[in-house]
Amino acid sequence: MADSAFFCTLSHEGVLAVRGADAGKFLQGQLTCNLNYLSDTQSSLGARCTQKGRMQSSFRILLEGDGVLLAMASELLEPQLADLKKYAVFSKSKLTDESTAWTRFGIDHGDAALNSLGLDLPADTDSVARHDGLIAIRVSPERAELWAAADQANSIKGKLSALLAEGDLNQWLLGQVRAGIGQVMPGTRELFIPQMLNLQAVGGVSFKKGCYTGQEIVARMQYLGKLKRRLYRVKLDASDLPEPGTQLFSPSHNSAIGEVVLAANAQNHIELLAVLQAEAAEGGDIHVGAIDGPPLHLLDLPYQLDRDREIQR
Repeated sequence: MADSAFFCTLSHEGVLAVRGADAGKFLQGQLTCNLNYLSDTQSSLGARCTQKGRMQSSFRILLEGDGVLLAMASELLEPQLADLKKYAVFSKSKLTDESTAWTRFGIDHGDAALNSLGLDLPADTDSVARHDGLIAIRVSPERAELWAAADQANSIKGKLSALLAEGDLNQWLLGQVRAGIGQVMPGTRELFIPQMLNLQAVGGVSFKKGCYTGQEIVARMQYLGKLKRRLYRVKLDASDLPEPGTQLFSPSHNSAIGEVVLAANAQNHIELLAVLQAEAAEGGDIHVGAIDGPPLHLLDLPYQLDRDREIQR
């Protein structure tokens, strides 16, 4: 179960590093999040968009050494790295793939294990604790990431194993689904604007930071638009896990009304995050893969959408 104490290796993501004197200034004009909010004790979610506001990647970002690290889906790292390098030519910043330099663990209900490593991690989401080269990040209530240099990985894993059961990546992703945190995957690259993943509701978009790539579209949607598609959490009584990007249908519509964002197996069912047309979601008659495909059932998200609160960031 996702609410039992366990740890697992986060093998599905890579680490993009941006280092150098201009790292922060360069990224401030590229990303949806405000790098001025980052500190040794604070991380953030974020995204990088196209000029049309479509997300090329989403990530967790944190300060490290002379720059920042971004954790994102492994398959997105190379194309995102190549694209960012085009804009960094005149910047005193160096962009590299540091995936092999780090080992990252997901820890669920395991604060005691973090404490044993000298990491006193606050309960507040996005908080960061550091000790002896280790980095812990609160990603949602009771869930944390632990970052360790690759040469520490075996030692840290042994210490975690002495205190926690070792789970699998599916368990970790189930916790992410239940936390309502969407993520751009290869099958959904450049498909969603940030608000479609509720990114503004989980601290991944700043509306006070000024210009960045795609900012005009994102800001217009927040201030002037009416969001017709957004992230929902749903349940599927089936055994075949749908891939991100799988289309969703409603019999009352002549075309797809949404896409799967992230899915994970739970006991006797599947739970997933999906971007859906609000009108279709309210109708409740939604199916996976085809109009006559397996039905979906709406579940609650653990947060509320609040435009006035969101624009304060």
